[in-house]
Amino acid sequence: MDIQFKKGVIELCVLSMLLEEDRYGYELASVLSKKINISDGGIYPVLRRLKDENSVETYLSESSEGPPRKYYRLTKRGDEQRQSLEGDWVLLRNGVDSIVEGGESYE
Repeated sequence: MDIQFKKGVIELCVLSMLLEEDRYGYELASVLSKKINISDGGIYPVLRRLKDENSVETYLSESSEGPPRKYYRLTKRGDEQRQSLEGDWVLLRNGVDSIVEGGESYE
């Protein structure tokens, strides 16, 4: 899969997961790596970029299993970005499905 395409998909997935609840990096990476072919460390550049863009914010929370964990929280800007990406994804998915499944004119 093209790396740029995968980055966009990962960004949409991360923002969607954070809509449900705040999560820490390793948790996000673990869930994504089960669904999408991505290494655990592959998510951190995406998280850094989302933080730099003010799409997510971070905070530390104590953990009973070791050092404090850095949690990511969706911001208003991040939710707007998620909605835009989701709209783009739906249009892309529907267009690809109509071509792959056939039955429609390609024009």
